[in-house]
Amino acid sequence: MKKHIIAGVLLLLSVQVWAGIVTVTSLEDLQKAIERAVPGDVIVLKNGVYSASRDIIIAQQGTKQQPIIIRAEHTGGAEISGSGGFNMISPAAYIVVSGFKFTHAASKARSGTGTRFCRWTHNIFETPGKGEYLTIAGSDHEIDYNTFQNKKEMGRILAIRGEGKQIAERLHIHHNYFYNFPDQGGANGAETFQFGLSGFSLSTSNSIVEYNLFEKCHGENELISVKASSVTLRYNTIRDCPAQFTLRHGNKCEVYGNYFFNTPGIRIFGDDHSIFSNYFENCAQAITVGNGGGEVADGAALTEHDRPDRVLIAFNTMVNNKKNIEQPGRKNGLGATAISIVSNIIQGGDVAASIAGPYTSPQWKGNIIFKTKGAGDMPATGCRELDPRLVKSADGIWHLDKNSPAIGAGESNYPLVKVDMDGQARSGKWDTGADQYSTAKTTAHALKADEVGALAK
Repeated sequence: MKKHIIAGVLLLLSVQVWAGIVTVTSLEDLQKAIERAVPGDVIVLKNGVYSASRDIIIAQQGTKQQPIIIRAEHTGGAEISGSGGFNMISPAAYIVVSGFKFTHAASKARSGTGTRFCRWTHNIFETPGKGEYLTIAGSDHEIDYNTFQNKKEMGRILAIRGEGKQIAERLHIHHNYFYNFPDQGGANGAETFQFGLSGFSLSTSNSIVEYNLFEKCHGENELISVKASSVTLRYNTIRDCPAQFTLRHGNKCEVYGNYFFNTPGIRIFGDDHSIFSNYFENCAQAITVGNGGGEVADGAALTEHDRPDRVLIAFNTMVNNKKNIEQPGRKNGLGATAISIVSNIIQGGDVAASIAGPYTSPQWKGNIIFKTKGAGDMPATGCRELDPRLVKSADGIWHLDKNSPAIGAGESNYPLVKVDMDGQARSGKWDTGADQYSTAKTTAHALKADEVGALAK
């Protein structure tokens, strides 16, 4: 009798576990399954190519403990082509879209305003036509391990939006692979990753963008364009991209632990940003401090190139870049104010610093320069010229030798600068440059293609 009771309980548990799995073989049945979905359901679209003549609408709500999962049978195995895509609309929440290959028309994949806590993961985006690959306008979403590749026309690959004047909040964007976006002829509106618009720029996002890889993306002159406040961009790798990472509008962003190779580096506008522990090698420019075209705090339009004020540029390593730290000229430019350039290592390339515009109340302190064409506009009191004794590690990155004079030579009164480019904590006496000489476990490095994207190992 007890055996029968146990067997009955096990059967009931089995039914409960599997009751929420629905397998479909058409987009019509997929839409019906989505409309009937309840928290905990898993909807599986069998492998195949499906042409969508209209959007697949998702408005259901899962829960944190029981999300509604909509997935391909195998990663990349279910392809959605045609004129429609997945459209999450309010009040969609706790929805996971996973494993699809999207080749439908551009601008047809989105999480709209009023959506919350949804996730796009392990998908492949290659949508033709003008427009965006993926647009996120809701808050608390996660976008991870997706491959965005081979865009051939105008539009953004990933576009972050919001509602009213408020940018989407608390996003987590990580381990995505952005690959192959050719030049669109110099036209504006082809950023690989655009976080916000000028109208959102003074709103706070509190989002994290980390561990993403950008390779061979051009589009336009801006690769990453941040037009929002309080965004953290860390441990991303940018390689062979002829477009610039730009803090275009907004304030109080943190940019640290990123790796830049053969790219125009980072350009800065806006106030109170912190740029630290980044690594630049063989770049056209490493760090460009913008020459302001207006001062938003004094009433200038949000679309202006806002004068950089109170920006910290500290503990970065620059190796063999054509230009190192520069501020370009601008007719009637406002320049920049209160920029702190502290404890950086600059090795090789042109002069350490070239400043063409007004540069009011700067702080230059504790920088090490070596084999540059001189200090340029960096004052002698702000740097020492000596060999920092950088050595290439097994992964080809220049780190500090154990006998480097940079060890323990960095300024330590910058509490925000807690980690180095390897994700190691800065403790004791801080080292100059992006690398803290340490035997602690590393948690970050220059990323490779097999570590990110839909097919990551």
